[in-house]
Amino acid sequence: MDEKIHIEEKEDISLDKPNLYRVYLLNDDYTTMDFVVYILMTIFDKPQIEATSIMLHVHRNGKGLAGVYTKEIAETKVYQVERLARSHGFPLKCIIERDDR
Repeated sequence: MDEKIHIEEKEDISLDKPNLYRVYLLNDDYTTMDFVVYILMTIFDKPQIEATSIMLHVHRNGKGLAGVYTKEIAETKVYQVERLARSHGFPLKCIIERDDR
């Protein structure tokens, strides 16, 4: 009688967490506060109170954190913000910085 032996080999796979990036809105002298709040609510999914708080931080400090994302999502957010701002006649800018925490 032939006996079949089944050997199962397992390979441990380690997945590293993706690098995260911070998206900052930059203050300028032309973009309205209401539009910055609108951007934070529509593109970054912030509730109105949080969006207003971030907008005031941007206004007072020159830049403010809108969110932390993977690189591809952060780049997409920057593109969406700048495209929407241009379509409304505003020079609003965003930057991304690697989150090294």
